[in-house]
Amino acid sequence: MVQSLLDMQFFRDSEDKPEIAQVLPGAAIAGGELEIRGTGFLRGGRAKVLVGDVQAPVIIGSQSFIIAKVPDGADNGNLLVDNGERLSSIWNCEIGIQLAEDLHPVSSPAVDSQGNIFTTFSGTRGQKTPVSVYKIDSRKGMTPFLSDIMNPTGLAFDREGLLYISSRNDEIVYQCTPSGQLSIFVEGMGTATGLAFDDEGNLYVGDRSGTIFKVSPTRQIYVFATVEPSIAAYHMTFGSDQHLYITGPTTSSYDVVHRVAPDGQVEIFFRGLGRPQGLAFDDAGNLYVSSSLAGRRGVVRITPNKEASLFLSGPGIVGLAFTPSKAMAIATNNAIFRVNVGIAGRPIWG
Repeated sequence: MVQSLLDMQFFRDSEDKPEIAQVLPGAAIAGGELEIRGTGFLRGGRAKVLVGDVQAPVIIGSQSFIIAKVPDGADNGNLLVDNGERLSSIWNCEIGIQLAEDLHPVSSPAVDSQGNIFTTFSGTRGQKTPVSVYKIDSRKGMTPFLSDIMNPTGLAFDREGLLYISSRNDEIVYQCTPSGQLSIFVEGMGTATGLAFDDEGNLYVGDRSGTIFKVSPTRQIYVFATVEPSIAAYHMTFGSDQHLYITGPTTSSYDVVHRVAPDGQVEIFFRGLGRPQGLAFDDAGNLYVSSSLAGRRGVVRITPNKEASLFLSGPGIVGLAFTPSKAMAIATNNAIFRVNVGIAGRPIWG
């Protein structure tokens, strides 16, 4: 009889306790939405969600399904559901830590071999800002790195650790040493936007009119490919297949990622994204694109088999890059976040 009562009490306790079965996606930054599935989310009132020690706004709440928005100030991904009577067990998500704010990136950040993150304050067309490029490191935080570049747009490192910066204002691609010495690399690039290096050290420059230029290490310039003109900056990266992958967001909710073969032939790699922008590969061949999928904004992962899913949730994301520590640097339209995703990016040089 005593054992039976204990069993009944255990059953009631288990029934009263909310249980989290799944959280999607597994990573987010502030403002991102998490879908939480499980049981027992409503008991003594409206469900509450805690991310770290901060209460998260609940957009939708039911007995088995919650959509919660990641709050500002959440410093860890320990997620809990409070059903009004009891707390669930902790479910761990990867929540991004904000590294810098009051910026204006329009493309992906660039990361050097030491893990320093470089990002821009691009400004509106023709606007000269006091600082063009900022450097973010783990010790000093954000510090000014370059000035005197009008509308810096794309960023990319070469194999020697030199940083290249495109300007969509003056048709120039600049070259910069680690110490901040700036020089002109090439001119006449149209409305220069995206930048990417292939494994042989050739630099590819996207022009907003639809032309993609190829610049050899000796600075010879070729027209590599032509795609339809975009209403926004191109974003580019190379895959391990030595194809160039590019995006150019339009007003469509069914945009594409293009793939350009080494001979300049252009094809559609994937269709079905909303406003795709910055992109990067991991070392397993998965492509990550800052875009929306089925109306949910963040970073979309596309497998080599072209299967797409929302990998990270967050608003206003314009670009991303992997760091040597297997984190992901996320650029929104005004801030930089670091998310410890535990994924290695594709080595820049294959």
